[in-house]
Amino acid sequence: MVLRSHTDRRRHERKHRLHGIALVALVALIGLAGCGGGSSASPTIAVQPAQEFRLTTHTTGAPAAGKPARITYSIQQPNGSNLTKFKRGAGPHTGVHVIYIRTDLGAIVHHHPHIAANGSFTDSVLFPSGGPYRVVIDVYPQQTTPQPNFQLFTRMQVKGAYTPQPLPPPQREVRVDGYRFALRSEPRLRAIQAAFLSFTVTGPNGAPAHFTPWYGALAHAIFFRKGSLDYFHTHVCAPGAPNCTSLLGGAKVTGTSSTPGKLSVGVLVPVAGTWRLFLQCLVDGRLLTAPFTLRVR
Repeated sequence: MVLRSHTDRRRHERKHRLHGIALVALVALIGLAGCGGGSSASPTIAVQPAQEFRLTTHTTGAPAAGKPARITYSIQQPNGSNLTKFKRGAGPHTGVHVIYIRTDLGAIVHHHPHIAANGSFTDSVLFPSGGPYRVVIDVYPQQTTPQPNFQLFTRMQVKGAYTPQPLPPPQREVRVDGYRFALRSEPRLRAIQAAFLSFTVTGPNGAPAHFTPWYGALAHAIFFRKGSLDYFHTHVCAPGAPNCTSLLGGAKVTGTSSTPGKLSVGVLVPVAGTWRLFLQCLVDGRLLTAPFTLRVR
């Protein structure tokens, strides 16, 4: 008879349980590998790569500045089939957003292409300038869990002259095609903390701008971090509009506008640093993009 102390017995029982768990796991893995004939060789276990979504891109010709380019995308699910079910309906958080950002943050293109029945979507793009671009595909699948959207990324080199430009320092006012975008207070922003920036937008005649819904929102606020090109995207909608709240971790933010010429823009970015905000809205049939440099602590 072998006598064990209480501590020894607990160690023995724990070792026995761990051995049993390991054996079950090993049997399960071998079982998943399939059944076959016997072999004198030691069994091997193939560790499968992590499952992930993948982006396929097809471009007709090399993209060049000032010339329309047709680019077709599709998203492959972990099982290899195309993703075909996307969130539909009102509001900006539907379908796919396709955003092209020049790596020096000097140019941006933002589209919501139509999605075909097979899940592919073709974008017609007129790049404003040459240079290296990062492409962000912001995807809203039909399911809302485990998260309502995810991003896929790729790179694109556009033919044409390119001289990287430094970011301008933060400023409170930007003019675009005669329209004045004015930031009403000094931003005090922190990473992963929801905040709001209040803007007034006036036309060339000084009258408040009247915003027309564009891609489901009255205004789009697209954020990119200098250098790393970290990305976040919020929207400004009429009060009570659906599919407008942006999420990051446990925080959320919803931008609103209920008065002509006034925008309350939600800010919720993941890390500190220098960020470039591209504030986009449709006014008088004209798409306006107002860029602002922001410091986030």
